[in-house]
Amino acid sequence: MIRVVIADDQALLRGSFRVLVDSEPDLAVVGEASTGVEAVTVALEQRPDVVLMDVRMPEMDGIEAARRLRDVSRVLVVTMFDLDSYVYDALRAGASGFLLKDTPPADLLAAIRVVASGEALLAPTVTRRLIEEFTRTPVLPRVKGLDGVTEREREVLMLIARGLSNGEIAEYLQVSLATVKTHITRLLAKLEARDRAQLVIAAYESGLVSAAG
Repeated sequence: MIRVVIADDQALLRGSFRVLVDSEPDLAVVGEASTGVEAVTVALEQRPDVVLMDVRMPEMDGIEAARRLRDVSRVLVVTMFDLDSYVYDALRAGASGFLLKDTPPADLLAAIRVVASGEALLAPTVTRRLIEEFTRTPVLPRVKGLDGVTEREREVLMLIARGLSNGEIAEYLQVSLATVKTHITRLLAKLEARDRAQLVIAAYESGLVSAAG
């Protein structure tokens, strides 16, 4: 059973999400929160697999709440605001996924399962917006260097940053899916990244990938 906490300052949305999540036999809502502070408190008490986290909430925003919970639960940010700073800040804070509130219900449920399984999930617009963010606002590298990363692993990392799935990477490089997964496992270890979202950030912050590249 995948245990979920819903954090949103709008009671109607929390209720809608609860009904949707509880309608699935493998999902269960174990808590709700209307503020960022309450989200952290409830998550620390319940230790859910996934926290559905809004960005704009009273007392503490969802980004800071996600940062405080990065070692407790996986956070799936769900927001109305498709803004670059939220995407970047949420991923830097340790969020494992980012979706908009107009995401179809079936896709939201699928996202919860993906994030709970240990994978990262980004809305279709997120990779493009990350590229735009790095184009406008260059940042100093804040990730572990790429010195120990092989040439083939760099190729895989670049393709991940471009938004390709494991299957697409395997097809592009003409290797097996198992080989791609092995490369990704090694990248996660070498770059000290928790998931795919962190690998995307590593690719950009290391300078391996740029919007023009």
